[in-house]
Amino acid sequence: MSELTHIDSNGNASMVDITNKDVTKRMAVASGSISVGSNVIEAIVNNQVSKGDVLATARIAGIMAAKKTPELIPLCHTLLLNKVGIDFEIDRDQNIIKCFCTIKLTGKTGAEMEALTGVSTALLTIYDMCKAIDKTMVISDIRLEEKDGGKSGHYIREV
Repeated sequence: MSELTHIDSNGNASMVDITNKDVTKRMAVASGSISVGSNVIEAIVNNQVSKGDVLATARIAGIMAAKKTPELIPLCHTLLLNKVGIDFEIDRDQNIIKCFCTIKLTGKTGAEMEALTGVSTALLTIYDMCKAIDKTMVISDIRLEEKDGGKSGHYIREV
């Protein structure tokens, strides 16, 4: 058997067979950030972006994207998500908006890709809604922070 789980014995792309895996509670948290100008932070905080409420729209976009992950990522299993949470932290000193996506479910495979997709899309939505104000924004540091459930158990990123 190949060490690559999405490659079969003939080297072909293959969806992992999870038929015999146990159903367990699973959770994943991903994060990422977008660096913006101080004028973007002020426009977002004061709800003065012409396209509307940036963080509310980004939250909805992140939730929707997490639910559509199997349509975007080849060979990703369809999961019944019990909870998708998108949260933001605004750092005015460094002009950074940090995004967190938390996924919870009961299933046979993990939710890491859903959490990463949710964060990515929420941050892209912020960029899209604010690009008329600042074209120099930078999305970065998209990563898994924590996961739990399944055979590999609990993981927490160490700084």
